[in-house]
Amino acid sequence: MSALVPLMVLVPLLGAAAALITGPYPRAQVAISTGGLSVTTAISAILLFQADRDGATVIEVGDWPAPWGIVLVVDRFSAIMLLVSSVVLLSVLVYAVGQGIADGNRETPVTIFHPTYLMLAAGIYVAFITGDLFNLYVGFEILLGSSYVLLTLAGTGARIRAGTTYIVTSLVSSAFFLAAIAMVYAATGTVNMAQVAERIGDLPDTTATLLHVMLLLGFSIKAALFPMSFWLPDSYPTAPAPVTAVFAGLLTKVGVYAIIRTETLLFPDDGPGGHFRVPMMWVALLTMVVGILGAAVQADIKRLLSFTLVSHIGYMIFGVALSSPLGLNATVYYVVHHITVQTTLFLAVGLVERIGGTTSISRLSGLLKRAPLIAVLFFIPALNLGGIPPFSGFLGKAGLLIAGAQQGGWVVWVLIVGSVLTSLLTLYALMRVWNMAFWRSRAEVEAGYRSTYINTLVESPDDEGEVRTGASTPRLMVAATTGMVIVTLALTALAGPLFALGDRTATEIADRDAVITAVLHSGGADG
Repeated sequence: MSALVPLMVLVPLLGAAAALITGPYPRAQVAISTGGLSVTTAISAILLFQADRDGATVIEVGDWPAPWGIVLVVDRFSAIMLLVSSVVLLSVLVYAVGQGIADGNRETPVTIFHPTYLMLAAGIYVAFITGDLFNLYVGFEILLGSSYVLLTLAGTGARIRAGTTYIVTSLVSSAFFLAAIAMVYAATGTVNMAQVAERIGDLPDTTATLLHVMLLLGFSIKAALFPMSFWLPDSYPTAPAPVTAVFAGLLTKVGVYAIIRTETLLFPDDGPGGHFRVPMMWVALLTMVVGILGAAVQADIKRLLSFTLVSHIGYMIFGVALSSPLGLNATVYYVVHHITVQTTLFLAVGLVERIGGTTSISRLSGLLKRAPLIAVLFFIPALNLGGIPPFSGFLGKAGLLIAGAQQGGWVVWVLIVGSVLTSLLTLYALMRVWNMAFWRSRAEVEAGYRSTYINTLVESPDDEGEVRTGASTPRLMVAATTGMVIVTLALTALAGPLFALGDRTATEIADRDAVITAVLHSGGADG
């Protein structure tokens, strides 16, 4: 089974090469991409089963023992992230194929899209399975290059501008991260995360604190934490619908994953440099509040969802800052919930744009009658993200709030109040979209209906006020979105087993000594 771990990276890399070679044959590219991601989905499911049954799998690439060689580690947490990412990547790919068939690949040119998409998948997988900081940086850089190409597909002015903002911000983040890696190596003599964890306790507190700050800065920009979240709402909405969906679901979560790993393994509360829990709580609160206030004044659905994406990253950092088993359990569940629900919402908005010709809620109307299935596909994940029981959004938030209440402290209670308010405002913003775009009749718009409130909303800067003619909705796009809605509902139906898995995962990632032993003292049996 250990031989399957490298395949998570090799399959999409080889698939990207094959898709590039078969550029003149679109059907071959589609077959290669869907086949490759189907294989990684199956492998990730096997790896999760194995990790939950037998514990972490450690691979010493080329039989070079840790810490000298490259180490790949698949524990419960990384296996969960691999499986969820694979499902999302495959579903979005099916959606993109359906859009390409309908539109003649104007939005997602096949020759460019498929190889780049598979490279994006490889970068995500590298970030989740690597056991050292430098290869985590490599995974981020693969993501950066691939995402820039996907973001600027079709080369429109708006996409080039958004891509420029994205690439500059990402390069700044990468510079912080690379500098942090150099400093970690200078201080500890290694970049293997398990060995860094073993040696960091011997460092002076000031040195460890500086390393902690540098790593957090790099990861916080990638995760879109306040105040480093300014780039996201202007970057994501301009991309094609499938690209926006996969970006919203996965890219910021890679940053969150890196934060969880470093906070639990390298900088425990009782170790040098590990005194950042309270500042992280304030950052989580500001990320929630500022993000959702930005969403409340948007008239463009994609920008609105981009701001909700920022705000809900705050929930995950809340759980990390609690640093308790229950808080980590709820965080793992909430990360999975948010990846699936946020992706589903962006896919549904892509369908809304095809039917209504725009994503501006001041121009959309009557979609409930015109497209009842799409209305349902938007409504269910909207309620889920808003935290309505019994959906997974409610369960994840409830877990975080219970963990906070058990820990106590006035800062935690302020954060709990902020979390509840953010959830209510999320529901308000999404139900406003529902009322305006789906429930409102077309006659109100044609009669010049504009409330005082709507006039205060912020339109997309690239919206010139023209409503494009609605297009058909290909079955593949609807099927992919429906499949993702079913996945979000499965998170509710299977909440008991998932929280039990999350409990085992939280216990595993919080046990630093067990991680260090598994990586450094396994004897290379799995090499």
